[in-house]
Amino acid sequence: MASIIKIIVNYRYYIILGTRVTIVVSLLASLFGLICGILMALLKRCRIAPLRWAANLYVEVVRGTPVLVQISMVYYGLPMIGVSFPNMEIGGVTFDRLFAGILALAINSTAYICEIVRGGIESVDSGQKEAAQALGFSRGNIMKLIILPQALRNVLPTLGNEFVSMIKQSSQVSIMGLADLMYAADIIRGNTYRPFMPLVIVAVIYLILTVTVSYIFKWMERLTLKGRKAV
Repeated sequence: MASIIKIIVNYRYYIILGTRVTIVVSLLASLFGLICGILMALLKRCRIAPLRWAANLYVEVVRGTPVLVQISMVYYGLPMIGVSFPNMEIGGVTFDRLFAGILALAINSTAYICEIVRGGIESVDSGQKEAAQALGFSRGNIMKLIILPQALRNVLPTLGNEFVSMIKQSSQVSIMGLADLMYAADIIRGNTYRPFMPLVIVAVIYLILTVTVSYIFKWMERLTLKGRKAV
């Protein structure tokens, strides 16, 4: 126990920086993944066949390849086709690595959230759509005001699981030198020659983050249940 405390004190800068990077990457990737996943789910239900095929192809390709490969392809592949990001530091982290990590994880999350939202949309009773059409609602308003809010409420637990998975998947960005928690563990291990203790420290931090997110989504579930009972 004393050795763990000593490591935390001596390498607190790397641990704090790694925790901050992990939170930022996970939060932004999940947010962009949610927005793009909803749009992708709508495209999969689109009447325009090429858009529907493109959405299906995207989901199949992303879900069928490892996230580690996707991160590597984004980080190393984009500069090869002329897409580059400013090589500047923000809070001790290089912007190009940070953006590439967020982008790669958002691409991955979009495919999974797309399927989650699509399932939620299909779980809404079709009679509500028919009733809204009878009242003169347009297709766009039916989806925006009636179906989509209920779909998101129905899949809230599954979305919570996806957000928790995102926190754990963010550990993969250390492969490109992004200073997240796993990168911090590698630095500590290399300096102290203790391979196990740094992993225990970051495992506890990951556990705290994932449990916190789980409780936030459980709290949101309780709020939606109260809303249903009130109605």
